[in-house]
Amino acid sequence: VQLQASGGGLVQAGGSRRLSCAASGRTVSLYAMGWFRQAPGKERELVSAVNWSGGSTSYADSVKGRFTISRDHAKNTVDLQMNSLKPEDTAVYYCAARRGSNWSNGADYWGQGTLVTVSS
Repeated sequence: VQLQASGGGLVQAGGSRRLSCAASGRTVSLYAMGWFRQAPGKERELVSAVNWSGGSTSYADSVKGRFTISRDHAKNTVDLQMNSLKPEDTAVYYCAARRGSNWSNGADYWGQGTLVTVSS
C-alpha cells in the first residue's frame, strides 16, 4: 500500500483546509484509514480515522465538530476537511492505513507528511 498526502499549506485562523490522501494497492479498500499529526515538540497523535467501509469514523476531542473525514472507494482517496482552524492545529499531517481499526497498535503504512500552518 502506498499513500500520498497533499493539501497542506498556510491558512489563517478560522479558515479551512482540505487534505487528501491518495492510496494505491490491490487491497487498500480493506484498510482502515487515518490522519495523524505531529506538532513541533509533541508526539504524533491520531486526529481522525475511518473504517474500511467508511461507515464508522472517529475523531480526537480536540477536532470534533471542526474536522470531517471521508473516503471514496472509487477514487481510493481519504480526505480530511478541516474547518475553524486554530493555531494549535499547526502540525505535519500524515495519512496512514492499517488492517483492523485498533489504532493503538499504530499504522501498517504511512504516507509522507504534509505541513499545515495556521496563523493567528
